[in-house]
Amino acid sequence: MKQKLLLTLLLIFTIKLFSQDSKFTFEANYPTPIDNNFLGKESYGIIDVGLKYKAVDIKPVKLGISLNGGVLINNSNQNNGPLDFLVTTYTIQPKGFAELNINAIKKLKPFIGLGYTFMIFQVSGTNNGFDVSGESETQSGFGTNLGIAYDISNKLFIQVQYDFTKLNVDNVPDIKYNTNVNLLKIGLGLKI
Repeated sequence: MKQKLLLTLLLIFTIKLFSQDSKFTFEANYPTPIDNNFLGKESYGIIDVGLKYKAVDIKPVKLGISLNGGVLINNSNQNNGPLDFLVTTYTIQPKGFAELNINAIKKLKPFIGLGYTFMIFQVSGTNNGFDVSGESETQSGFGTNLGIAYDISNKLFIQVQYDFTKLNVDNVPDIKYNTNVNLLKIGLGLKI
C-alpha cells in the first residue's frame, strides 16, 4: 500500500514538474541582515527556504500565500572572555503576497508580501562560566517584504527580496535596543 501511495505521489509530482502553469514554487535564499538590526552586527545568514502557492489570478496580479523558514547565526559572543556562546535564530514567516505580471517584460515579476514573523533564539555555550545551552526565547511581529523575480527558464528563476519585521517586545521591560529586523535575501527558485 505504501509503495502504491509513493508511486502515485511521484507520478503527480512528475506531471506537475512538466506543466507550464505552476501554482507552487519552491525557493532557497541566502539571508543577510542589513542596516541597524535587532539581530546584531555580527549576525549572518545560513539559509532561508520557502514554498509559495499562487491561489488567485486576477490579471495582471496573482495573489497567494507563502511560508518561509530560515536560520541565522550570531557568534559575536564566542571566545569573548567570560562569554562563550552562540545564538542561532530560527525564523518562520507565513505571508500573503501579490505578484505583478507585466506583459511588456514577461520574465520580470515584482512582488510584495504582508505577514507575521516568528523568531526563535536558541543559545548554546557558556556565560560567565554557567552553561546556557538550551536556553531559548521567542519574539514575533508583523512583517512586510518587497522583491523581484526573474525567470531564467519556464521552471527556474532567481530573485532578490527585502524583508522588514517590527518585533513586538512590549512584554519585555526596559527595552533600549532596536526592534527592527531587516533581511536581504538573494536566491533561486523552482516552479513545481
